[in-house]
Amino acid sequence: MRVMVLVKATEDSEKGFLPTAEAMAAMEEMGKFNDELRKAGILLTADGLTPSSKGKRVAFDGRGRTVLDGPFTETKELVAGFWLWDVKDMDEAVAWVKRCPNPMPGPSEIEIRPLYEMADWQRDSEA
Repeated sequence: MRVMVLVKATEDSEKGFLPTAEAMAAMEEMGKFNDELRKAGILLTADGLTPSSKGKRVAFDGRGRTVLDGPFTETKELVAGFWLWDVKDMDEAVAWVKRCPNPMPGPSEIEIRPLYEMADWQRDSEA
């Protein structure tokens, strides 16, 4: 099963990456965790995202499109980074996230969401 593992943004992550000694040590620790994921054959891809101030949103309303410039105000609803993993089940994904170093300097949250697979669509159409 493939899952998207989402690192939720915080006020700190929205300020952008500052190459302090503490931040560099945290990045090194996360790099080691990513190496463990690779060795276990779980990691498909991973990356961090720049602050929302550098992003845009496109709002859809029928045929209309509106472009909105960042930053976006609801920090707790933003994503600061992600992994795409291939795990046997949700329990395995949770076990790996519990081993993960804290991705932020303070309190943080990681969300795990299964991806739709072709079999999910086929089951739904047969029902």
